[in-house]
Formats: sequence, structure tokens, C-alpha cells
Amino acid sequence: MGILLSDLPDSLAVECLPHKTWTRDEVAVLESTGLFDGTHFELIDGELIDKMGKKRKHVCATTETAIALEAIFGRDYVNQEAPIDVAPEDKPRNEPEPDVIVLRRRSREIEGNPKPADLALIVEVADTTLRQDLKTKARLYARAGIPEYWVLDLNGRRLCVFRHPAGGAYQTELECSEDASVATLEKPTHTIAVRSLLP
Repeated sequence: MGILLSDLPDSLAVECLPHKTWTRDEVAVLESTGLFDGTHFELIDGELIDKMGKKRKHVCATTETAIALEAIFGRDYVNQEAPIDVAPEDKPRNEPEPDVIVLRRRSREIEGNPKPADLALIVEVADTTLRQDLKTKARLYARAGIPEYWVLDLNGRRLCVFRHPAGGAYQTELECSEDASVATLEKPTHTIAVRSLLP
């Protein structure tokens, strides 16, 4: 007697399902047809990730993080949910849209997506996406050579800080509790209380 797909553990069953990975060019064609009908996706490792339906605490934390970074860097240097480019080898199948980015040049001076060299810091706010943010996106941003990456873990009430990319991975990883303060590599004398970023 054969094994039914429904008898398999969920994790194994998902792996058995056929699926398609996408390129940026293919996604652009789909968007031009109006097929997405207002639904917003980001492209990560060829997978379309739904960016809609964020919970209120995610929205609040993203806003507070942007405000805190604008106070240090200036409004012209901080963007929310803006698409960026990554390493050339990853670019065809990836167009992430981090929750907050800090630029090295004013927004209006950059044409197209910011390149890795344009980025001082990337922040992802995680409530339901923690594993992807800590693993998949950390590797993606490290390969791009982005010097600093923060993951604001809403459920764990902590800030995970990744620094010094080399060999496709961040060499320094710090975990800051909500009682801690942190400064960016770019502006080391300006500290931010982690608690002030959390809803």
C-alpha cells in the first residue's frame, strides 16, 4: 500500500509540492499585468513574500525605529519599506524591502534602488518573520556587504545586531535586551534605548 501525501508530516509534505521560483524580471511582468491587484510582495530567494496585513505593533515599532534613526541621521537619510539591491549574484532572484534603511547619501541623490554601498544600516521588525529575518535575510545582507543589520524581535523584546560581514556571514552578532541601549557603527556616539523602539 502506498503512502498518502496527507499522511506525511506537514514539513515533508510541503517539500513535495511543486512550486516555482521567480526572478525580478518575471515579477515586473506580473506586476505590469495588474495580476497582483494591490497585493504587495517582496522577492526573497525567488519566493514572493506577502508584505500586506502587518499587525499594529509591527507598524508602531517600524515608525518608532524610523523616528529614532531620523533624529540621528536626518530625515533625508532614512526610508521605510523601500526596495534595495543586493549582491550581484543574488540580485536576479531577490528584491528585499526592509522595514527601515539608513542611507549614506540623501534619498534624492540615489537613482533606482539603493545599492549595498549606499546603505549604512538595515532594520527588519519581526513578529511573525523572526526565523527568516535572523537566517535568510541575515545571509542575504551579509553577502551584499551591508555593514550593519538589526532585527527588532517584538515577541522576544530584544534587538539582534549583526555587524562586520565577511565570507557571506556576519562576524559579530549581539543580542540587546529591552533595557539596553545601542549605537550604530556609523554614528557610535548616538545611542538609542531598545525599549523606545518596542510597542
